[in-house]
Amino acid sequence: MFGEILRGLGTTFKHMLQPPVTIQYPEIKRPVRPRFKGRHVLERYDNGLERCIGCALCAAACPADAIFVEASENTDEERYSPGERYASTYEINMLRCIFCGYCEDACPTQAIVLKHNYEMSFYDRTSAIYTKEKLLVDLAEGAEPAPRQVEPGTYDRAIPEMEDPV
Repeated sequence: MFGEILRGLGTTFKHMLQPPVTIQYPEIKRPVRPRFKGRHVLERYDNGLERCIGCALCAAACPADAIFVEASENTDEERYSPGERYASTYEINMLRCIFCGYCEDACPTQAIVLKHNYEMSFYDRTSAIYTKEKLLVDLAEGAEPAPRQVEPGTYDRAIPEMEDPV
């Protein structure tokens, strides 16, 4: 019994002499791993159009049923995405989301991406529902959403030019 107490005190003194591993969180943010799945973000093309075409494959792939997508038709006067349709309503209920990344894998246009932002907090249930406007702003990088840069009636291709993977 006395030997166990000495061994416990030895462990305590050994760790007392080592530097602490505590990170002062609000001032210093710990880097995350490359495969970390954090806050959802809706991406845009370089010309400002939304990548989301309202296909709702992300909602179909979600095992927690946390995503709701409602599609509307694009017109030449009101164009939001390069396809025929766009997501007029896109909502993610973060209380239901399990951050599995299936929505990211199912998206054919890589519109929904799970970024590395882990600072998500809300005080009531209604603020836990991330709307399309909230998802288009990338809070991890502090960027504002890019405005639509395509004038009505000037976009003549349904699919934007893709880079050649040479």
